[in-house]
Amino acid sequence: MKKYLPALVAGFGAGVLHVVPLTKSLTCCLVVPIAAFIAIMLDQRANNLTGEYELKKGAMLGLLTGIFAALFGSFFDLFITFVTKNNDIITAFNELNSVLDSFPVPNHIKEEVINLMQSVVESIKETGFSALYALSVIFNNFIVNSIFGVIGGIVGTKILNARNS
Repeated sequence: MKKYLPALVAGFGAGVLHVVPLTKSLTCCLVVPIAAFIAIMLDQRANNLTGEYELKKGAMLGLLTGIFAALFGSFFDLFITFVTKNNDIITAFNELNSVLDSFPVPNHIKEEVINLMQSVVESIKETGFSALYALSVIFNNFIVNSIFGVIGGIVGTKILNARNS
């Protein structure tokens, strides 16, 4: 458990920042890589490592940080949506028609997309939960956060190794 603790702590912090309005849009490309870097620093301090940090270990710690960030971020997002019965999809739904009009797709596809999104919005307003929304949030968070966690782990390892040399 001790070797997963830095990734768990940093991933929890990144997961909390998933739902903060100002940092929500920066989560994938800024918050998760920084959390992976922090996880590497925590691991280095916890194990009293003074030499070179392995690149493979840094990438793996970054991946775990991204997975934990996705887990906690998805949970908090879905929980807040469930409690408040409101989220960004509901506020942006009115603009969907104008966005879809700019795409060169047939009208029946546009109508299907609108109907699908309408059902998601209605489900969230009525019950606070939509299975399609939950699946898309979880899938998106796990893929994106894992990728950016690995990138943050590799870059963070390179930075720490350059600083330690």
